[in-house]
Amino acid sequence: MERLKRFFDTIVQRAFWELKLAEPPVVDHVGTVLADFADSAHLLRLTTIEGERLDKLLDTMIELPGASERTKLEREREMRQYIGDYALFMSGIFRSHSERRGYLNYYITTGQRSYQAVSELDTALYRAGFLLFEDLSQNFERYSSALDYVRKAYFASSPGTHPFAEFLRQVDCQLRPGLSNN
Repeated sequence: MERLKRFFDTIVQRAFWELKLAEPPVVDHVGTVLADFADSAHLLRLTTIEGERLDKLLDTMIELPGASERTKLEREREMRQYIGDYALFMSGIFRSHSERRGYLNYYITTGQRSYQAVSELDTALYRAGFLLFEDLSQNFERYSSALDYVRKAYFASSPGTHPFAEFLRQVDCQLRPGLSNN
């Protein structure tokens, strides 16, 4: 996974520099999001209190009540960050799919709100990093568009192939070191 993280960090850093969005904490976070979500096991990694996987954003939102106040705030923060990260990934890397399905505005609004909630929860929990999530919230659409640029500029598929084929092929090459990038 570390190899995949370095791979995405390099691409995100280059693309964000080209777009004049090169804030190091944001670049690092976006690289982590891509590395995490490139592994399908992480796409829907949250579980209910009983240990069952949550398969929809709506289910994720419903699961918030319960537990002690601090535990509840920490769990809510984790879930809100996951929702923001998921929305960023889907609205950026899978933008054309999200647009076709009519989800793009939902992902953008949900991502902004989720990252704002993370920033507020970080403040309430006396955690560092609240400024990162405030920035991600306020500039969500810009970062989402930057990820769409990353996909188009660095993972463009050949004409007539699936639009995400090159992205998936390069991820597979990073996950399986013996494969060639050619």
